[in-house]
Amino acid sequence: MAKNKLITAIDIGSSHIKSLIAEDPGEREQLRVIGIGTAPALGLRKGAVVNVEEVANSISESIEQCEKMAGVDISRAVISIGGSEISTQNSKGVVAIGKADGEVTEDDIERVIQAAKTISIPPNREIIHISPRSYRLDDQDKIKDPLGMNGVRLEVDALIVESSVPHIKNLTKSVYQAGIEIDEMVLEPLAAARAILSKQQKELGTALINFGGSTTSLAVFEESELIHAAVIPVGSNHITNDIAIGLRTSIEIAEKVKLEYGRAISREINKKDEIDLSKIDSNEEGIVSHNHVAEIIEARLEEILGMVNKELKSIGKAGLLPGGAVLTGGGAKLPQIVDLAKETLRLPAQVGYPTRLGGVLNRVDDPSFATAIGLLIWMKDFGSNPENFYGSGLIKDISKSAGNTVGKVKKWLEKFLP
Repeated sequence: MAKNKLITAIDIGSSHIKSLIAEDPGEREQLRVIGIGTAPALGLRKGAVVNVEEVANSISESIEQCEKMAGVDISRAVISIGGSEISTQNSKGVVAIGKADGEVTEDDIERVIQAAKTISIPPNREIIHISPRSYRLDDQDKIKDPLGMNGVRLEVDALIVESSVPHIKNLTKSVYQAGIEIDEMVLEPLAAARAILSKQQKELGTALINFGGSTTSLAVFEESELIHAAVIPVGSNHITNDIAIGLRTSIEIAEKVKLEYGRAISREINKKDEIDLSKIDSNEEGIVSHNHVAEIIEARLEEILGMVNKELKSIGKAGLLPGGAVLTGGGAKLPQIVDLAKETLRLPAQVGYPTRLGGVLNRVDDPSFATAIGLLIWMKDFGSNPENFYGSGLIKDISKSAGNTVGKVKKWLEKFLP
């Protein structure tokens, strides 16, 4: 009996690196997680690599845990990319239909998407994703899939997601130095969306907000297409830092206070309620106001959600997404954060949990594993057949540019590695 195909995902988050190995039994069968690894993300600042060796060591630590649990060796993986270097811009592509009878083929669709890539970007920027939003065939616009239609001139309206070349190279070098080949590089909120959002949510219009350690990433969908993406350089670690400063205590104690007593809305806490720090750590002394802690958390969350709302305003979608806001990532588990998001964004809101996979359910059924699970699903859906990016899927995407960069960096690194 043939062995099931294995898929490995590495979520290189701003505070933790999570690795998953899953068995893929086949097209209609559910992925089964057989290995999990988690390590602190050292050498990263706001999602960007600042120390290649430390990041490589963190990846290796996460992978080793994963391999030990699964009982297999890992040599390649799909990885996430995030960080404040990410930006987006709109682009259009135009081509003439190739066939004499004017029927649109897959080759025409691929050519028009490639034409959309020929935009002027600085030499230090690299395209990592292209998401076609709609097509125009002659005088008919708002076409979702022109395959098989007839016309003379095909146009595409696309969203370009790009990052800085140094960011991509440093991230790639870290993974390669950890002994891992890169199958695919996927934008963090895009991966999380694949594990969290339903077809209906993407069709109606939904903002996925992924609360990480030092960054908060955003992906906005409407009519089943990605219409905006952004990475905000503030995350849940900033809340911990604020608590440490406000209470004049250590980061470790502040993190424990956040996890045990954290609330996103201060007005619902009695001003007389107190927190005895000695119950958190025997070496700590002092009594602090629970309401004051909540005020600190609320102020920082309002700032983050305010920056998300600014992004929504920039595309004319503030308060206008029927699918609302779906919160995920480790920071989404903070009590009352949904209520604060509803108030600040003026949208319906909920915490998003990743698609349940087979295997080790109790360990990955958590918002903090959304990106890692999304990477697995991404590779199951797209990895073996890149042409599916041009099909009728919810995200029609090309990652060839990132793949080319990975190849170039690998050749460059081989000059220096023994």
